[in-house]
Amino acid sequence: MDPTEERRHAKRQNDYINTLGFVADSEYGIPRRCLCGGRIIDEVRRKDDYDTLPGKQFFTCKNYEAGGFHYRQPWVLGVQEEIERLTKLVEEAEQVMLETSNLSKQIETLEEQVKILSEQVDYLTVQVATLEKVSFD
Repeated sequence: MDPTEERRHAKRQNDYINTLGFVADSEYGIPRRCLCGGRIIDEVRRKDDYDTLPGKQFFTCKNYEAGGFHYRQPWVLGVQEEIERLTKLVEEAEQVMLETSNLSKQIETLEEQVKILSEQVDYLTVQVATLEKVSFD
């Protein structure tokens, strides 16, 4: 095999492996678009389909072909993963709100300390001015 063809083959193989990784990573939660760019539709199995669970729902690519790189994810799994993702976001938001409350209290404490220190600096400035007058007189 000549080196040019070998590089092309290696590049195609690398692209294929990357595509497999992209598909695996993107099948989390409710899919928005298929890897092929196709629209995701809500599919419900009919009773006349050979299935033990008629009425089961799927998120399916409109270009779905068995064995191809198209989405067909059970509805329950997609919704469950989406709920887990949203729950995590809510927990993170609650943590940020709690930290914000704590920071507000710390800011109030620091503002009070700054006010006290400013008063002390003013008092010391008056005392220094008084001492300077006494020592020069």
